[in-house]
Amino acid sequence: MYVGAVAITTPIIDVWTQHLSPTPPGTNPAGENVFRNYGMLDEYHGGTNLERMIERMDAAGVKVALMAGDNAAVAKAMEKFPGRIYGQYHAEPTHDVMKRVRELDHYVRQCGFVCLRIEPFVWREVPTFRLYYPLYAKAIELDVTFQTQVGDTGPLYPSRTGQPLYIDEVALDFPDLRIMCGHVGMPWTEEMLGVAFKHKNVWIDTSARVPKHWPEPFVKFLKSWGRDKVCFATDYPLLQWDRVLKEVDGLGLPEEVQRKFLHDNAVKAFKLKV
Repeated sequence: MYVGAVAITTPIIDVWTQHLSPTPPGTNPAGENVFRNYGMLDEYHGGTNLERMIERMDAAGVKVALMAGDNAAVAKAMEKFPGRIYGQYHAEPTHDVMKRVRELDHYVRQCGFVCLRIEPFVWREVPTFRLYYPLYAKAIELDVTFQTQVGDTGPLYPSRTGQPLYIDEVALDFPDLRIMCGHVGMPWTEEMLGVAFKHKNVWIDTSARVPKHWPEPFVKFLKSWGRDKVCFATDYPLLQWDRVLKEVDGLGLPEEVQRKFLHDNAVKAFKLKV
């Protein structure tokens, strides 16, 4: 398969995409900020067009997209495009954590979701926050992966919640929990690499970061000692597959590393049957 003039021979799994509801200008300045910085405000305001998304996936050779957003809308997207979109339960902030636990159970058991996603900056609480722990325990019971954001935040929220060392504590408290850390971890990338290498059930995904801006230690990790620990992701529609995959091809990854990065590591991390 080709992305422009670029040959990608591996079936691609994108482990972080978004289902965005249409958002008129000025409605959510905090969220608008990141899309403005990436030159993608039209995508943010218009929301995720599923038919266009699938067309873009087909053009880029993307086989599967893992998606979070409004949970009911994501469930409908799974029904409409079975085998192409897999849902991730997005836990919104609440003090009634058992409501979120019951919802997670419902979306996994009844709708086939494969993941719990918590973005700590939205809660303004670090990953060791006590109300997350029942959700982590439920994810283990359901045998689904926990995905979270690490590094600084594009939306206008404090970035402190994204420091990777908090993931070290979560992994120690829940050694059976599979943890996927999105956004590379910048500016604490090397801290994130150490946490991922330390724990067998911790991975990193590349969502929201284009390859030409990946820190050199991260690229070395991907190519060598961390080749089993990194998964491809875009944060679509924030980043588009044609741009990102051209830059991935430019990295000159060995075939084995490319396959692990674009497909195999995601299958293992999320227990996907694709």
